Amino acid sequence: MNILDQIIAHKKKEVAERQTIYPVKQLEQSVLFSRSTFSLKESLQQKNVSGIIAEFKRQSPSKGVINADADVEQTTKGYIDAGASALSILTDKYFFGGSNTDLIKARSINACPILRKDFVVDEYQVIEAKSIGADVVLLIGAALSPQRLRTLATFAHSLNLEVLLEVHSLEELQMHLSSKADLIGVNNRDLKTFEVNLDVSRKLSEHIPEEVVKISESGIAYPETVIELRKFGYEGFLMGENFMKQNRPEVAAREFIESL
Repeated sequence: MNILDQIIAHKKKEVAERQTIYPVKQLEQSVLFSRSTFSLKESLQQKNVSGIIAEFKRQSPSKGVINADADVEQTTKGYIDAGASALSILTDKYFFGGSNTDLIKARSINACPILRKDFVVDEYQVIEAKSIGADVVLLIGAALSPQRLRTLATFAHSLNLEVLLEVHSLEELQMHLSSKADLIGVNNRDLKTFEVNLDVSRKLSEHIPEEVVKISESGIAYPETVIELRKFGYEGFLMGENFMKQNRPEVAAREFIESL
């Protein structure tokens, strides 16, 4: 199996276990479940914003440990104070070293859109995302059939959560265009090989409907890249590793956004 297949197989087992430990009724009783959500789409469409979606990520399958010592509250507050438009929090534990607690902590001190970055395969995870304070869920085109992705997107919308559809190829994009996702993210990293190529964002941009908010994900290391991708219609830029590999990720984000 490739890396994505391994992650999805593990995730299905994990979700089955979590449902027995934290039943849906318990999740729905969370204080955060009834809160009003922030719109990532509206945040990125505002004038004179950075468009940076700053990610909190401790490790990854391709890079191993990136930053094991970063404090989620200090880092995420620093991201927003630096001018980031939104946050992305990795909640997968086994492959990325994240947790639901990371998102809950980030939510407690940040009044901004937060993307729950995980591998969603079941409605349970959408309910879980709502219960821990997320505003947006990620649905990965390479991991879901068109029908399954549409079903999950519709369910997320019923909970007032926005949907970020992630694609890596023209085939995936065309396959899932009818999903009614609020935003489309082009991942420059191939989740099957974890190789990165920014040309993916450049080539797919013209195939994404103009009315859809475009986000470029992964491999962005320089302000000049953001400026270039804006010319291709991108309004959001998901960045994690570039910040997290520094001792003070929030300082790196501030310097990047000031340069931008």
